[in-house]
Amino acid sequence: TMKSTHSFALMAIPMAAMLAACSQKAPPAEPPRPVRTVELRYDAARETNRYAGVVRARHEVDEAFRVGGKVAQRKVDVGQVVREGDVLAVLDATDYRLAEEAARQQLLAAETHARQAESDRKRLEALKTDGSVSASDDEHAASEANKANAAAAAAARQLQLAANRLKYTVLRASRSGVVTQVRFEIGQVVAEGQPGVAVADDAEPEIVVDVPEDHVAGFKKATFKATLPSQPNETFDVTLREISPQAALQTRTYRARLQPSARRDLPLGATATLLVQRDSASAEVATIPSTAITQKDGHPALWVVHRTGANAVGTVELVSVEVEAYRNEEVLVSGRPAGELVVAAGVHKMAPGLQVALSDLAAQAALTKQASR
Repeated sequence: TMKSTHSFALMAIPMAAMLAACSQKAPPAEPPRPVRTVELRYDAARETNRYAGVVRARHEVDEAFRVGGKVAQRKVDVGQVVREGDVLAVLDATDYRLAEEAARQQLLAAETHARQAESDRKRLEALKTDGSVSASDDEHAASEANKANAAAAAAARQLQLAANRLKYTVLRASRSGVVTQVRFEIGQVVAEGQPGVAVADDAEPEIVVDVPEDHVAGFKKATFKATLPSQPNETFDVTLREISPQAALQTRTYRARLQPSARRDLPLGATATLLVQRDSASAEVATIPSTAITQKDGHPALWVVHRTGANAVGTVELVSVEVEAYRNEEVLVSGRPAGELVVAAGVHKMAPGLQVALSDLAAQAALTKQASR
């Protein structure tokens, strides 16, 4: 037994030495992490965007009856030019004439009652001097006369209201323009205030477009030109008149209205193409994917790749950058030298000094640039 124990001990010594030698070996180095990069290329920030718009009148009114009723006549059609005061449509006014006549008869009765009450008051006032009438009877007669006069005045107002409602059965144009829409037909019953005839002032046309949220800031500083499908080779200058301060609830776009810089006739309802050009005084910017942007001390930053030799390996460094504008999936930046390679994706996995492997295209571009120097 002692012999076998001794033999086992002799065998254990070389095994322990081998294990110790293995444990002293350094762990294998982590291979460079592959990354996708983009090169910073600066271009003038002057760019042209196209928007589809519609020609509309600056002033457009939906004319409506101020009373309800059945349409008896329709005097206009779409496209017809009307002048202020022209008759557009007429309602059946039978009931309104009856109401006016009833109000006139009520006024006649109220005035007759007022005259009788005033006559009674004067007679009692004359009898009061010899004591034939008490003071209370005199006060009662004066009160009845005042009440009758007030009733007569109210009846006069009712007659005036009835006359006005009879007049409102005739719909007249409140301004000159062209009829762009008619929403009722003869025989149709319309409600009070229901829009019936749209009249647009074609003397002041403008182009209406909807601007996405991320384009509003640049849109306000841009210059504009427009073309029409009927004259595709002719462009004309337009100026921004107004842009809505609030986005539409469904489309999340801001409505902008632009008018021709010089007086120009535009066909209402036509499609227009708006050419939006950024200000030429803007600084030069580089366009990078939005996935390349991260933060450093609360400010926008990029991971820049520094090459470490002729191979396609480099280390990353986090540097600050100036953001000029945001787009849907892109960001316009400035403040870094042109030609730098920046990490375009996976920025949350980067760390200062981390070794990365460039993609084949990025490595080839970097070697070509280095050779040209």
